[in-house]
Amino acid sequence: MSDRVLVQMAGGVLTATLNRPDKRNAIDTAMIDALLAALDTADLDASVRIVAIRGAGKDFCAGMDLNELLASADHTVEQNRQAALHFAKIFVRMRQLPKPIVALVQGRALAGGCGLATACDLILAAESAEFGYPEVQRGFVPAIVMTMLRRAVGEKIAFDLAATGRLLAGTEAAAIGLASRVYEDADFEDQAADVLRVLAAASPSALAFTKQQFYQLDGLSFDAGLRLGADVNAVSRSTPDFRAALSAFLKK
Repeated sequence: MSDRVLVQMAGGVLTATLNRPDKRNAIDTAMIDALLAALDTADLDASVRIVAIRGAGKDFCAGMDLNELLASADHTVEQNRQAALHFAKIFVRMRQLPKPIVALVQGRALAGGCGLATACDLILAAESAEFGYPEVQRGFVPAIVMTMLRRAVGEKIAFDLAATGRLLAGTEAAAIGLASRVYEDADFEDQAADVLRVLAAASPSALAFTKQQFYQLDGLSFDAGLRLGADVNAVSRSTPDFRAALSAFLKK
């Protein structure tokens, strides 16, 4: 496993820590490969209930490695397309993983780093965290991560963030629906740990069905969404988790 991402397991939670604190955890090719490996580990290990992604040091992630981006200006369009698709694999893999992924955001989550957080199923943010897509200010485009941003906050706010590159504090990010919850800096670790514990204690099959249905609803009509819900409802009743949990509840 690459030292670009440090992986730790505890209490059913696999924590993947982006580990380039001297570069504000900027994403390079080695980090992309390490993140993909961490997601594969989480998928194959039945003891992993939840994945948490965080950054080493003061920041979550400042975006793509600028040295790699600058070097790409001399590459062909096809070479750059393949590099972009390699980055996009992370987001496809995150959606496919049947386990919730939680971003723990302290400090800056910018550009591709903000996209990485937005692609997670939940974002827990410290009040002092900063979110933003400043690519346009560098002559670039938030092209890959725009897919997650538009789904998260709606087109008007998404365009504002993508076109102006303005930054949001943790509280404002929560107000527009970009962050799921925001906590005071002093309480962040304890509060985030509580959320992870609750998720890790939940039924793995119920969480997997919930995540799968949630994203399959994209683009479905109202009627089609209800039919999908009926299918999931029916299948989930046949799981051992459902029988055990409901029986235990009725005995209280």
